[in-house]
Amino acid sequence: MNREATDLAGVRHIAYETLGSTNAEAQALARAGERGPLWVTATRQEAGRGRRGKGWVSPPGNLYSSLLLTDPAPPARAPQLSFVAALALHDAVAECAPQLGPALEVKWPNDLLLGQAKIAGILIEGESGPPFAAVVGMGVNIASHPPDTPYAATDLASGGAVVTPQALLQALARAMQTRLKQWDRGQGFAAIRSAWLKRAAGLGQEIRVRLPEREFSGQFEGLDDDGRLLVRGADCLTAVTAGEVFGFGAA
Repeated sequence: MNREATDLAGVRHIAYETLGSTNAEAQALARAGERGPLWVTATRQEAGRGRRGKGWVSPPGNLYSSLLLTDPAPPARAPQLSFVAALALHDAVAECAPQLGPALEVKWPNDLLLGQAKIAGILIEGESGPPFAAVVGMGVNIASHPPDTPYAATDLASGGAVVTPQALLQALARAMQTRLKQWDRGQGFAAIRSAWLKRAAGLGQEIRVRLPEREFSGQFEGLDDDGRLLVRGADCLTAVTAGEVFGFGAA
């Protein structure tokens, strides 16, 4: 489990050859007293994970990264980091693969799509501290993507882009600094929300939403001031705090 301490766009960076999970490592470092900002990356993960405990297939050639932030905002605003990270991922991929930029979209709450297929995912996890810390995990399919997923997936290479994990990480680090400054500990969420909606997949369309207890369809109207998904049904407007959008164009 080799690791190398370097600087990444002015932020400390620990690069591992192999880890169970970059998020888990960043959380462990926070519990041990580490203070961010700090990037943690790995060439491959043996126990990568996504939202709700789902596994994240992690072969070499893709980007597996986590950014540890100490006291980035009041804890109630920490979920907004998923929108900040989505914009930074969009910015970074568009910079490294400009020919793919027009096909990139963000998907609520935490995915980046290329041609309506998932190319990157985000996982935000917190450590209560004190002090409070947030870990922003970001994985990007660069050279490969998992087969037989319940959703369409793709990778940059399949889209014709030649990008290295190192180049994408450098672009992502710069983009995160810019978007975090724009977010301003949650004070600038209105600007983040507006920028996210301009890149949103399915905005104005019929979508299907899966909640723990039910599924429903409606028109994707936007986000409220807290980042909740707004879905217009036949007789009401529903604000979704946590769920999964798994279809566009639903009847």
